[in-house]
Amino acid sequence: MTELTQNPAIGSAATDDSNAGHPMWSSRLAFILAASGSAVGLGNIWKFPYITGENGGGAFVLVYLLCIALIGIPIMVAEVAIGRRGGRSPINSMRQLAARDGLSKRWVWIGGMGMIASFLILSFYSVIGGWALSYVGNSAGGLFVGASSDSIGALFGNLLSDPYTLLLWHSVFMVLVIMIVARGVSSGMEKAINILMPILFGLLLVMVGYAMSTDSFAAGFQFLFTPDFSKLTTEGVLTALGHAFFTLSLGMGVMMAYGSYLPKNVSIVKTAFTVSILDTAVALLAGLAIFPLVFANGMEAGAGPGLIFQTLPIAFGQMPGGVFFGTLFFILLVVAAVTSAISLLEPVVEWFEEQKGISRRKGALIGGLSIWALGITTILSLNEWSGFHPLGMFERFEGKTIFDLLDYVTANLMMPLGGLFIALFVGWFMSKQAAENELSIGNGFAFKLFMFILRFITPAAVLVVFVYNLM
Repeated sequence: MTELTQNPAIGSAATDDSNAGHPMWSSRLAFILAASGSAVGLGNIWKFPYITGENGGGAFVLVYLLCIALIGIPIMVAEVAIGRRGGRSPINSMRQLAARDGLSKRWVWIGGMGMIASFLILSFYSVIGGWALSYVGNSAGGLFVGASSDSIGALFGNLLSDPYTLLLWHSVFMVLVIMIVARGVSSGMEKAINILMPILFGLLLVMVGYAMSTDSFAAGFQFLFTPDFSKLTTEGVLTALGHAFFTLSLGMGVMMAYGSYLPKNVSIVKTAFTVSILDTAVALLAGLAIFPLVFANGMEAGAGPGLIFQTLPIAFGQMPGGVFFGTLFFILLVVAAVTSAISLLEPVVEWFEEQKGISRRKGALIGGLSIWALGITTILSLNEWSGFHPLGMFERFEGKTIFDLLDYVTANLMMPLGGLFIALFVGWFMSKQAAENELSIGNGFAFKLFMFILRFITPAAVLVVFVYNLM
């Protein structure tokens, strides 16, 4: 007999109070900060500015905000509702809800796929987090001062080509994450988030304040908020659609795991709106902090993925107070990475606790070390194994390293499929009474509108992203 059937709180006969005795966030604010910490990561401060730059600025931002409303918020509400109603890890929450409503056991694969996705993503996410840690030291040491674009490029190239340095920073990053998650929901994650999130917002506001002091702040503001639809392509619209989905940590079990700790008296809908607003605000503030610096130094807004690690260091090296503000910026990047990383480890640890009956500390150590070990393959794919393309015999995967494959499979396959099936499960298969109970918005117009969006618009939009990514 499995641990699942031995535990009456997880069995098919469980009631809505099946999460009795389960750890809980101390308040709605605690959940908002935790969920925002998960959503606010490298995607907001690293990816959003450069994809905005590549796609023309204001028009892209407008489409992105619309996509947040039609895709991001509905799926977040659905995923949190599943987690809270199930009261367990993503796998066991799906198992319990499917059994409750007499549905196929195959629905458990939504939770399983999400947990595997979070495991795989953290393995390479921690390597990128290690880059940010390394750049804190580089900036504080004055390595960017007066540096040319060639020397900055060489600095980044040398980092990627050195597996031992990458391993060091990858290890430091994972140790930080494991230590926080091992301490539990209230003593570890909540306490860390209560410290890290105010720091993140504070650092970001300082960076925006500095950007406002430059002559190019107006140009940066105009670029970000003045729509020019002539610069927006079909590909740009689909990129906005995809990023709106990925930026909120959807489809990888994180919001299910966090939702399982959410008290019943907290409104999921209001909380999801708040988290989405905070996440979007951070992305926009990051743009306001970055683009004025880019324009002030005569650089290109559409510099691509190298915007943070190659273009901005040049700006920091040329501007007054660049050592101080450059160091602050990369500390900000590390904080954002850590708050997301702890949420990626949590679904794995929660499952270990339930299914294997082991302590949280041991679960965090086993899960974290396994992810750390897998991360070594990403490190090696950047240097020693750069010529190794496991699926190179297929045209679609030609030239893709292990790092590229992990990124592709999770971002383009697992996360969209997870989000799609979450929307379908809550929209079409979860009982109407259960959906009403979890959403707590009655059964009038608001509920019907939400269900219409979740049933039709959200799945259609996710399918478009999914098919586009495959093509």
